[in-house]
Amino acid sequence: MRITAVTCVKNEGPFLLEWIAYNRLIGVTDFLFYSNDCSDGTDALLDALAARGGVTHLPNPAKGRAYQMEALKDCAHQPVVQQADWLWIADVDEFLNIHVGDHSIPALIAACAEPQAISLNFQFFANGGVEAFEDRPVIEQFTRSHNPDVWCGETAIEVKTLTRRDFPLGYYGAHRPFLRKNTPAEARPRWCDGSGRAVPHRFLVAANPRRIRKFPARGARALATLNHYALRALDSYLVKTDRGDVNRENRAFDDTYWRERNDPAWEDRSIQRMLPALHDALAELKADPEIARLHAECVARHLARRDALLADPAYQQMRAQLQAAAPLPPQEDAMLQRLGLA
Repeated sequence: MRITAVTCVKNEGPFLLEWIAYNRLIGVTDFLFYSNDCSDGTDALLDALAARGGVTHLPNPAKGRAYQMEALKDCAHQPVVQQADWLWIADVDEFLNIHVGDHSIPALIAACAEPQAISLNFQFFANGGVEAFEDRPVIEQFTRSHNPDVWCGETAIEVKTLTRRDFPLGYYGAHRPFLRKNTPAEARPRWCDGSGRAVPHRFLVAANPRRIRKFPARGARALATLNHYALRALDSYLVKTDRGDVNRENRAFDDTYWRERNDPAWEDRSIQRMLPALHDALAELKADPEIARLHAECVARHLARRDALLADPAYQQMRAQLQAAAPLPPQEDAMLQRLGLA
């Protein structure tokens, strides 16, 4: 079974090897990376990995700011996608945590009775008070998350989707594929959630604009969960905001993104079943002197950028604001305020 993972990256160098090694362990055979505007050595590391096989690295074709959408439009024409049996579109901070069989994508597909698409719900992993970046697996460092079945807002009901080659495809979206226009009812795909249950009809046909990338997550993670490490260490989050995810110019820093994903109510170490094999796979990758050197250079640039940012009073203030932020998501905090319980 050929499984191709597609992702877009900008300054993700310190995290690339873990993500590639982990995905290979769960059955991904090929990778297609699109990069843009990298200053930390991400592109050089990807070029070196591509020269060794199994990884394709392309410059992002976007002319404006729609980097992900333009890349996904382009990927449909790439041989590494066209020749795949399954496509997995995800980000480098997202890890598919499979709870059945040998914890591989083929085992998940079998447990879901061979559907044409599987949409997996996010489970956001909190920062957990980790401030300093460490060059060791993300899945080893962060173990706290929101309760997977109790969530005040809508963020954690978003999904990412595994898509089979024969899906009646109109186009790929970042969170799910969209059906070919005018697909008749009898030709609609068998599409399930992470428990093997049929996804809601209105999600399948994209009938509800508010829910085209999400559906209720309760009970949807029996077979697999999508662990999302959106925050990582505080150091890395500061570098992430500098990369362009947060625009602070002429306005106060908004900590909503951080707080919505930093609920530590639940502990989940299930993905750590993969750590022994992951450590071995990482050691094998780093046994190549050039790969090890380029990875170390990415780490050094990541830390250098952090140090440069923390020389700026605005980033010092941002760091202090995040350290002091309440651990409750804004919606839950507001609810407690209304009830007079906070």
